Amino acid sequence: MAKNLNALVFVLLTVATLLHGSLAQTKHVVGDTTGWTIPTGGAQFYTNWASKKTFTVGDTLVFNFASGAHDVSKVTKTAYDGCDGTTTLSKVTNSPASVTLNETGQQYFLCSIPGHCSAGQKISINVVKASTSPVAAPKPSATPPKASVTPVAAPTPATAVSPAPAPTADSPAPATGAVTYTVGDTIGWTIPTNGAAAYTTWASRKSFKVGDVLVFNFQSSAHNVEEVTKEKYDSCNSASPIATFSTPPVRVTLNKTGTHYYICGFPGHCNGGQKLTIKVGGGSSSNSPATSPSPASSSPSPSAGATPPSADSPSGSNVPSSQSPGGSATSPPPENSGAASLGVAGLFVTFLSVAAAFFC
Repeated sequence: MAKNLNALVFVLLTVATLLHGSLAQTKHVVGDTTGWTIPTGGAQFYTNWASKKTFTVGDTLVFNFASGAHDVSKVTKTAYDGCDGTTTLSKVTNSPASVTLNETGQQYFLCSIPGHCSAGQKISINVVKASTSPVAAPKPSATPPKASVTPVAAPTPATAVSPAPAPTADSPAPATGAVTYTVGDTIGWTIPTNGAAAYTTWASRKSFKVGDVLVFNFQSSAHNVEEVTKEKYDSCNSASPIATFSTPPVRVTLNKTGTHYYICGFPGHCNGGQKLTIKVGGGSSSNSPATSPSPASSSPSPSAGATPPSADSPSGSNVPSSQSPGGSATSPPPENSGAASLGVAGLFVTFLSVAAAFFC
Protein backbone atom coordinates (compact mmCIF):
# COMPACT_ATOMS: atom_id res chain seq x y z
CA MET A 1 0.00 0.00 0.00
CA ALA A 2 2.90 2.38 0.74
CA LYS A 3 4.21 1.85 -2.78
CA ASN A 4 0.78 2.63 -4.16
CA LEU A 5 0.66 5.90 -2.17
CA ASN A 6 4.10 6.95 -3.40
CA ALA A 7 3.09 6.23 -6.99
CA LEU A 8 -0.11 8.23 -6.51
CA VAL A 9 1.87 11.22 -5.18
CA PHE A 10 4.14 11.01 -8.22
CA VAL A 11 1.11 11.00 -10.54
CA LEU A 12 -0.35 14.04 -8.79
CA LEU A 13 2.89 15.99 -9.20
CA THR A 14 3.13 15.01 -12.87
CA VAL A 15 -0.47 16.08 -13.57
CA ALA A 16 0.08 19.41 -11.78
CA THR A 17 3.21 20.08 -13.84
CA LEU A 18 1.44 19.26 -17.11
CA LEU A 19 -1.53 21.45 -16.18
CA HIS A 20 0.75 24.35 -15.35
CA GLY A 21 2.69 24.03 -18.61
CA SER A 22 -0.45 23.72 -20.74
CA LEU A 23 -2.02 26.85 -19.27
CA ALA A 24 1.10 29.03 -19.09
CA GLN A 25 1.72 29.55 -22.80
CA THR A 26 -0.65 31.79 -24.77
CA LYS A 27 -0.86 32.66 -28.45
CA HIS A 28 -1.61 36.37 -29.07
CA VAL A 29 -2.81 37.44 -32.54
CA VAL A 30 -1.47 41.01 -32.83
CA GLY A 31 -4.30 43.45 -33.52
CA ASP A 32 -6.83 40.60 -33.42
CA THR A 33 -9.00 40.77 -36.59
CA THR A 34 -7.32 44.00 -37.77
CA GLY A 35 -4.00 42.19 -38.13
CA TRP A 36 -0.60 43.84 -38.66
CA THR A 37 -1.12 46.90 -40.88
CA ILE A 38 -1.12 50.72 -40.85
CA PRO A 39 -3.94 51.70 -38.42
CA THR A 40 -5.91 54.90 -38.91
CA GLY A 41 -5.51 55.74 -35.22
CA GLY A 42 -1.71 55.69 -35.36
CA ALA A 43 0.46 53.80 -32.87
CA GLN A 44 -2.25 54.30 -30.23
CA PHE A 45 -4.19 51.40 -31.78
CA TYR A 46 -1.51 48.80 -30.99
CA THR A 47 -0.72 50.47 -27.65
CA ASN A 48 -4.35 50.03 -26.58
CA TRP A 49 -4.36 46.43 -27.83
CA ALA A 50 -1.23 45.52 -25.86
CA SER A 51 -2.49 47.24 -22.68
CA LYS A 52 -5.29 44.65 -22.43
CA LYS A 53 -2.94 41.66 -22.59
CA THR A 54 -0.49 39.94 -20.24
CA PHE A 55 2.62 38.65 -21.99
CA THR A 56 4.80 36.00 -20.34
CA VAL A 57 7.95 34.16 -21.36
CA GLY A 58 6.96 31.29 -23.65
CA ASP A 59 3.98 33.10 -25.18
CA THR A 60 3.78 33.57 -28.96
CA LEU A 61 2.95 36.68 -31.00
CA VAL A 62 1.28 36.02 -34.37
CA PHE A 63 1.47 38.83 -36.96
CA ASN A 64 -0.99 38.51 -39.87
CA PHE A 65 -0.27 40.71 -42.91
CA ALA A 66 -0.09 40.70 -46.70
CA SER A 67 3.26 39.16 -47.63
CA GLY A 68 5.39 41.63 -49.56
CA ALA A 69 3.44 44.63 -48.22
CA HIS A 70 4.75 44.53 -44.62
CA ASP A 71 7.29 42.82 -42.38
CA VAL A 72 7.91 42.26 -38.65
CA SER A 73 11.20 43.71 -37.37
CA LYS A 74 12.38 43.46 -33.78
CA VAL A 75 14.42 46.55 -32.85
CA THR A 76 15.95 48.42 -29.92
CA LYS A 77 14.11 51.15 -28.02
CA THR A 78 16.16 53.84 -29.78
CA ALA A 79 15.27 52.47 -33.21
CA TYR A 80 11.62 52.07 -32.12
CA ASP A 81 11.35 55.69 -30.92
CA GLY A 82 12.97 56.99 -34.11
CA CYS A 83 11.17 54.55 -36.44
CA ASP A 84 14.56 53.37 -37.71
CA GLY A 85 14.03 50.14 -39.64
CA THR A 86 17.53 49.98 -41.13
CA THR A 87 19.11 48.22 -38.13
CA THR A 88 17.04 45.35 -36.76
CA LEU A 89 17.60 42.59 -34.23
CA SER A 90 15.53 40.19 -36.35
CA LYS A 91 13.14 40.40 -39.31
CA VAL A 92 10.35 38.17 -40.65
CA THR A 93 8.90 38.90 -44.10
CA ASN A 94 6.50 35.99 -44.61
CA SER A 95 2.98 35.96 -43.14
CA PRO A 96 1.81 34.75 -40.71
CA ALA A 97 4.91 35.58 -38.64
CA SER A 98 5.15 33.79 -35.29
CA VAL A 99 7.50 35.28 -32.68
CA THR A 100 8.13 33.40 -29.42
CA LEU A 101 8.77 35.64 -26.39
CA ASN A 102 11.90 34.12 -24.87
CA GLU A 103 13.03 36.90 -22.52
CA THR A 104 11.52 39.28 -19.97
CA GLY A 105 11.39 43.06 -20.23
CA GLN A 106 10.20 45.55 -22.82
CA GLN A 107 10.35 44.39 -26.42
CA TYR A 108 9.85 46.48 -29.54
CA PHE A 109 8.52 45.58 -32.99
CA LEU A 110 7.82 47.67 -36.12
CA CYS A 111 7.33 47.42 -39.88
CA SER A 112 10.60 48.48 -41.54
CA ILE A 113 8.99 49.47 -44.87
CA PRO A 114 9.51 53.26 -45.16
CA GLY A 115 6.67 55.31 -43.70
CA HIS A 116 4.77 52.40 -42.11
CA CYS A 117 6.22 52.77 -38.59
CA SER A 118 5.73 56.54 -38.52
CA ALA A 119 2.12 55.97 -39.61
CA GLY A 120 1.52 53.80 -36.52
CA GLN A 121 2.63 50.26 -37.47
CA LYS A 122 4.69 49.67 -34.33
CA ILE A 123 4.12 47.88 -31.02
CA SER A 124 5.88 47.75 -27.65
CA ILE A 125 5.10 45.01 -25.14
CA ASN A 126 6.28 44.16 -21.63
CA VAL A 127 7.12 40.49 -21.09
CA VAL A 128 7.04 39.12 -17.53
CA LYS A 129 8.32 35.89 -16.09
CA ALA A 130 5.89 33.00 -16.14
CA SER A 131 4.44 31.99 -12.77
CA THR A 132 6.38 29.13 -11.20
CA SER A 133 4.47 28.68 -7.95
CA PRO A 134 4.98 25.03 -6.89
CA VAL A 135 1.95 22.86 -6.31
CA ALA A 136 1.98 21.41 -2.79
CA ALA A 137 2.06 17.62 -2.82
CA PRO A 138 -0.46 15.87 -0.55
CA LYS A 139 1.06 14.16 2.49
CA PRO A 140 0.48 10.41 2.50
CA SER A 141 -1.49 9.20 5.52
CA ALA A 142 -0.76 6.00 7.43
CA THR A 143 -4.12 4.55 6.53
CA PRO A 144 -5.35 5.34 3.07
CA PRO A 145 -8.96 6.50 3.01
CA LYS A 146 -11.52 4.43 1.23
CA ALA A 147 -12.71 5.88 -1.99
CA SER A 148 -16.29 7.02 -1.81
CA VAL A 149 -18.54 7.25 -4.78
CA THR A 150 -20.88 10.24 -4.89
CA PRO A 151 -23.92 9.78 -7.10
CA VAL A 152 -24.07 12.26 -9.93
CA ALA A 153 -27.27 14.27 -10.15
CA ALA A 154 -29.28 13.81 -13.30
CA PRO A 155 -28.79 16.69 -15.72
CA THR A 156 -31.53 19.29 -15.75
CA PRO A 157 -33.22 19.62 -19.13
CA ALA A 158 -32.08 22.76 -20.93
CA THR A 159 -34.57 25.55 -21.21
CA ALA A 160 -35.78 26.02 -24.73
CA VAL A 161 -34.48 29.18 -26.31
CA SER A 162 -36.89 31.06 -28.48
CA PRO A 163 -35.44 31.82 -31.91
CA ALA A 164 -34.62 35.43 -32.61
CA PRO A 165 -37.32 37.17 -34.66
CA ALA A 166 -36.53 37.44 -38.33
CA PRO A 167 -35.93 40.97 -39.60
CA THR A 168 -38.99 42.57 -41.13
CA ALA A 169 -39.27 44.84 -44.11
CA ASP A 170 -39.58 47.81 -41.72
CA SER A 171 -36.28 47.04 -39.97
CA PRO A 172 -33.76 49.88 -40.52
CA ALA A 173 -30.79 49.02 -42.71
CA PRO A 174 -27.37 49.24 -41.03
CA ALA A 175 -25.57 52.51 -41.56
CA THR A 176 -22.59 52.47 -43.90
CA GLY A 177 -19.45 53.96 -42.34
CA ALA A 178 -16.79 56.05 -44.01
CA VAL A 179 -14.23 54.17 -46.11
CA THR A 180 -10.51 54.87 -46.44
CA TYR A 181 -9.15 54.49 -49.99
CA THR A 182 -5.43 54.21 -50.74
CA VAL A 183 -5.04 56.01 -54.07
CA GLY A 184 -3.63 53.63 -56.68
CA ASP A 185 -3.63 50.76 -54.17
CA THR A 186 -0.25 49.02 -54.50
CA ILE A 187 1.33 51.51 -56.94
CA GLY A 188 0.67 54.47 -54.63
CA TRP A 189 0.82 58.10 -55.84
CA THR A 190 3.49 58.27 -58.55
CA ILE A 191 3.95 58.65 -62.32
CA PRO A 192 2.19 55.54 -63.69
CA THR A 193 3.68 53.64 -66.61
CA ASN A 194 0.42 53.74 -68.59
CA GLY A 195 -0.35 57.43 -68.00
CA ALA A 196 -3.49 58.92 -66.44
CA ALA A 197 -5.48 55.82 -67.43
CA ALA A 198 -4.09 54.06 -64.34
CA TYR A 199 -5.84 56.43 -61.91
CA THR A 200 -8.92 56.78 -64.13
CA THR A 201 -9.37 53.00 -64.06
CA TRP A 202 -8.72 52.86 -60.31
CA ALA A 203 -11.35 55.56 -59.56
CA SER A 204 -13.94 53.99 -61.87
CA ARG A 205 -14.07 50.92 -59.60
CA LYS A 206 -14.83 52.90 -56.45
CA SER A 207 -17.91 54.58 -55.01
CA PHE A 208 -16.90 57.74 -53.13
CA LYS A 209 -19.15 59.54 -50.67
CA VAL A 210 -18.91 62.43 -48.22
CA GLY A 211 -16.89 61.41 -45.19
CA ASP A 212 -14.62 58.96 -47.04
CA VAL A 213 -10.84 59.46 -46.88
CA LEU A 214 -8.24 59.42 -49.67
CA VAL A 215 -4.72 58.35 -48.68
CA PHE A 216 -1.86 59.35 -51.01
CA ASN A 217 1.32 57.32 -50.43
CA PHE A 218 4.48 58.70 -52.04
CA GLN A 219 8.15 59.37 -51.42
CA SER A 220 8.77 62.56 -49.47
CA SER A 221 10.16 65.47 -51.55
CA ALA A 222 9.58 63.49 -54.76
CA HIS A 223 5.87 64.29 -55.21
CA ASN A 224 3.02 66.29 -53.65
CA VAL A 225 -0.78 66.45 -53.83
CA GLU A 226 -2.58 69.54 -55.15
CA GLU A 227 -6.34 69.97 -55.35
CA VAL A 228 -7.16 72.15 -58.37
CA THR A 229 -10.06 73.32 -60.53
CA LYS A 230 -11.21 71.44 -63.61
CA GLU A 231 -9.55 73.94 -65.96
CA LYS A 232 -6.16 73.59 -64.25
CA TYR A 233 -6.60 69.82 -64.09
CA ASP A 234 -7.19 69.62 -67.86
CA SER A 235 -4.16 71.81 -68.61
CA CYS A 236 -1.93 70.44 -65.79
CA ASN A 237 -1.53 73.94 -64.39
CA SER A 238 -0.29 73.88 -60.78
CA ALA A 239 -0.36 77.65 -60.23
CA SER A 240 -2.53 78.79 -57.28
CA PRO A 241 -4.04 75.41 -56.33
CA ILE A 242 -7.02 75.10 -53.98
CA ALA A 243 -4.87 73.15 -51.49
CA THR A 244 -1.37 71.66 -51.44
CA PHE A 245 -0.10 68.72 -49.33
CA SER A 246 3.59 67.81 -49.27
CA THR A 247 4.14 65.52 -46.26
CA PRO A 248 3.24 61.87 -46.85
CA PRO A 249 1.15 59.94 -46.26
CA VAL A 250 -1.44 62.60 -47.18
CA ARG A 251 -4.99 62.00 -45.88
CA VAL A 252 -7.77 64.01 -47.56
CA THR A 253 -11.30 63.79 -46.15
CA LEU A 254 -14.00 64.22 -48.80
CA ASN A 255 -16.22 66.92 -47.27
CA LYS A 256 -18.54 67.83 -50.14
CA THR A 257 -20.29 66.25 -53.11
CA GLY A 258 -19.35 66.82 -56.72
CA THR A 259 -16.24 66.21 -58.81
CA HIS A 260 -12.80 66.74 -57.24
CA TYR A 261 -9.51 67.12 -59.12
CA TYR A 262 -5.99 66.27 -57.86
CA ILE A 263 -2.58 66.51 -59.54
CA CYS A 264 1.09 66.35 -58.62
CA GLY A 265 2.53 69.87 -58.83
CA PHE A 266 6.07 68.75 -59.67
CA PRO A 267 7.01 69.77 -63.25
CA GLY A 268 6.10 67.11 -65.81
CA HIS A 269 4.41 64.76 -63.32
CA CYS A 270 0.81 65.69 -64.18
CA ASN A 271 1.54 65.47 -67.91
CA GLY A 272 3.06 62.05 -67.21
CA GLY A 273 -0.27 60.82 -65.84
CA GLN A 274 -0.05 61.67 -62.12
CA LYS A 275 -3.55 63.15 -61.92
CA LEU A 276 -6.83 61.96 -60.43
CA THR A 277 -10.46 62.98 -60.77
CA ILE A 278 -13.23 61.50 -58.61
CA LYS A 279 -16.97 62.03 -58.22
CA VAL A 280 -18.28 62.23 -54.64
CA GLY A 281 -21.87 61.36 -53.78
CA GLY A 282 -23.87 61.99 -50.60
CA GLY A 283 -22.63 60.52 -47.30
CA SER A 284 -24.34 57.93 -45.10
CA SER A 285 -25.86 60.65 -42.92
CA SER A 286 -26.96 64.17 -43.87
CA ASN A 287 -25.94 65.38 -40.43
CA SER A 288 -22.35 64.24 -40.69
CA PRO A 289 -20.07 67.25 -40.04
CA ALA A 290 -17.75 68.20 -42.90
CA THR A 291 -14.11 68.06 -42.00
CA SER A 292 -11.28 69.86 -43.72
CA PRO A 293 -8.61 67.80 -45.47
CA SER A 294 -5.62 67.36 -43.25
CA PRO A 295 -2.19 65.87 -43.94
CA ALA A 296 -0.91 63.04 -41.79
CA SER A 297 2.21 63.05 -39.67
CA SER A 298 5.45 64.48 -41.07
CA SER A 299 7.33 61.24 -40.69
CA PRO A 300 9.01 59.46 -43.62
CA SER A 301 6.68 57.82 -46.10
CA PRO A 302 6.81 54.77 -48.34
CA SER A 303 9.13 55.15 -51.30
CA ALA A 304 7.72 55.08 -54.78
CA GLY A 305 8.93 51.52 -55.17
CA ALA A 306 7.55 50.27 -51.87
CA THR A 307 4.29 48.35 -51.83
CA PRO A 308 1.71 50.08 -49.59
CA PRO A 309 -1.20 48.11 -48.16
CA SER A 310 -4.48 47.90 -50.02
CA ALA A 311 -7.33 50.08 -48.80
CA ASP A 312 -10.24 47.99 -50.10
CA SER A 313 -10.83 46.24 -46.80
CA PRO A 314 -13.72 43.77 -47.05
CA SER A 315 -14.77 44.55 -43.51
CA GLY A 316 -15.53 48.19 -44.38
CA SER A 317 -13.33 49.50 -41.57
CA ASN A 318 -11.16 52.60 -41.77
CA VAL A 319 -7.87 50.70 -41.54
CA PRO A 320 -5.79 49.57 -44.49
CA SER A 321 -6.58 45.99 -45.30
CA SER A 322 -4.52 43.19 -43.87
CA GLN A 323 -5.51 40.99 -46.75
CA SER A 324 -3.17 40.01 -49.53
CA PRO A 325 -2.91 42.22 -52.65
CA GLY A 326 -4.98 39.66 -54.54
CA GLY A 327 -7.92 40.22 -52.20
CA SER A 328 -7.82 36.99 -50.18
CA ALA A 329 -8.04 37.77 -46.53
CA THR A 330 -5.42 36.34 -44.19
CA SER A 331 -7.54 34.78 -41.46
CA PRO A 332 -5.90 34.99 -38.04
CA PRO A 333 -5.41 31.61 -36.40
CA PRO A 334 -7.87 31.02 -33.52
CA GLU A 335 -6.66 31.44 -29.98
CA ASN A 336 -5.75 28.15 -28.35
CA SER A 337 -7.98 28.56 -25.30
CA GLY A 338 -10.35 25.80 -26.50
CA ALA A 339 -7.47 23.38 -27.05
CA ALA A 340 -6.05 24.15 -23.61
CA SER A 341 -9.46 23.48 -22.01
CA LEU A 342 -9.75 20.10 -23.76
CA GLY A 343 -6.19 19.25 -22.69
CA VAL A 344 -6.98 20.07 -19.07
CA ALA A 345 -10.15 17.96 -19.14
CA GLY A 346 -8.22 15.03 -20.57
CA LEU A 347 -5.52 15.24 -17.90
CA PHE A 348 -8.13 15.24 -15.13
CA VAL A 349 -9.85 12.18 -16.60
CA THR A 350 -6.47 10.41 -16.72
CA PHE A 351 -5.75 11.36 -13.10
CA LEU A 352 -9.13 10.08 -11.88
CA SER A 353 -8.64 6.79 -13.75
CA VAL A 354 -5.17 6.26 -12.19
CA ALA A 355 -6.43 7.15 -8.70
CA ALA A 356 -9.37 4.76 -8.99
CA ALA A 357 -7.05 1.96 -10.10
CA PHE A 358 -4.81 2.40 -7.01
CA PHE A 359 -7.66 2.42 -4.51
CA CYS A 360 -9.54 -0.53 -5.97
